[in-house]
Amino acid sequence: MEYFLQQLINGLTLGAIYGLIAIGYTMVYGIIGMINFAHGEIYMIGAFVSMISFLVLGAAGITWVPLAVAVVLVVAMLFTAVYGWTIERIAYRPLRGSTRLAPLISAIGMSIFLQNYVQLVQGARVKALPPVISDVIVLAQRADGFKVSISYLQIMIIVLTTALMIGFTQIILRTPLGRAQRACEQDMKMASLLGVDVDRTISLTFVMGAALAGVAGVMVTMYYGVIDFYIGFLAGIKAFTAAVLGGIGSLPGAMLGGLTIGLIEAFWSAYFSVEYKDVAAFAILVLVLIFRPTGLLGRPEIEKV
Repeated sequence: MEYFLQQLINGLTLGAIYGLIAIGYTMVYGIIGMINFAHGEIYMIGAFVSMISFLVLGAAGITWVPLAVAVVLVVAMLFTAVYGWTIERIAYRPLRGSTRLAPLISAIGMSIFLQNYVQLVQGARVKALPPVISDVIVLAQRADGFKVSISYLQIMIIVLTTALMIGFTQIILRTPLGRAQRACEQDMKMASLLGVDVDRTISLTFVMGAALAGVAGVMVTMYYGVIDFYIGFLAGIKAFTAAVLGGIGSLPGAMLGGLTIGLIEAFWSAYFSVEYKDVAAFAILVLVLIFRPTGLLGRPEIEKV
């Protein structure tokens, strides 16, 4: 039971990170019906920005952890928001009126460009960061000495993810920007005729999703302590899987999908062969989509005629 509880904590932490990245996918798809395959690279850039920020703050003598973490989160969100806005302007806006395939290819090209750009700027070697938050709380202990613990970093990740999820949901439900986003999701042309600035709404959606990916990048850097230019690809694929599993277009669905993928990986790695944890996650996705094609919380699309 203690081992199960420890893997549950680990799975929730990993799932929270996947869920934050997945929200970016689902927000963009919900409005323009397209997948931003460069989103994983935004998360990777957020991880690199956070590592550089921690090193700069350390060199400047800012060692109080709460202040350092807060500054790094703000810096990473600002940088990734700029990248998200740039991707929308370069890879999506010029192709908005074309076929669905053109923006998809453009996004894949942007993903490859960002990977190689970071590789050239930062180098191909793995970068390491010393632990920033290392204290743990022991919850239980078995007779053989095995301890169930949760670190302060895991608590921060879960709490911050929950707060961001609630905050962004309220923005979409209760603010003028959220109403504009929902209007564009339903009918972009009619929203434009009614005075909604569609270009601005889509740009801000990319900015919001990219900022969340930046937060996920900070969390991963602090949690694992090692990053490289390629981490965005696999994390992006898993986050996209989480968005589809939860029901793409649904923010709660993206978070639920992320938590599901994280728990599957944690428990499969603990009780079965770790080499097949990705196979297990994608197999669950296939099974869910067979019996529920719209995902766990997705809504069926209504064809406009």
